[in-house]
Amino acid sequence: MKLGDGLTTGVNVRLDALVPRGSSPVLHIGRHVQINDSVHIGAIEQVVIGDHTLIASRVFISDHNHGNYQTQDASSSPEIPPADRPLYSRPVRIGCNVWLGEQVCIMAGVTVGDGAIVGANSVLTRDIPPNSIAVGNPARVIRVFNPETQIWERV
Repeated sequence: MKLGDGLTTGVNVRLDALVPRGSSPVLHIGRHVQINDSVHIGAIEQVVIGDHTLIASRVFISDHNHGNYQTQDASSSPEIPPADRPLYSRPVRIGCNVWLGEQVCIMAGVTVGDGAIVGANSVLTRDIPPNSIAVGNPARVIRVFNPETQIWERV
C-alpha cells in the first residue's frame, strides 16, 4: 500500500492489498483523503484514490471478483463454490476531489473522474465522467458542472 500524507480514517476500515511479497503497491491512496467508518477496499491489481477525496461510511471498492462473468469461463460455473473460483481483476481509479456517498459500491474496472460526486447507495459498474453527479443502481449521471455558469446542470 502507498498511503498519502494527511490520510484520516474512521473505525472498522478494512484495506486489503493482496500481492506477492516484493511486488509494487496495488493500493494507492492520495494526499488528504478522508475514509469514514466501515469502508472496505480490496485490491489485487490496482486501486488508485486521488487527492482530497471524501469517502463516506460503509463504502465498498474492489478491483476483483470471484469468477469471470463477462465471457465464457468454465472455472466460473455456478457449480463451483464462489470461494474456489479464480480471481479476475480490472483496475479501479478514483480521481481527485471526488465525494463518494454512504454505502456506494465501486466494482472492478470503473474509473471515477476528478470532481465527481456519487450519491448514497449507488452501484458503479461503468465509468463516471469528471465533474458529474451520478446516482442509482446501476449509477447514471444526472448532473454535470458547467464551468462557465458555475452551475450543476441536469443531463
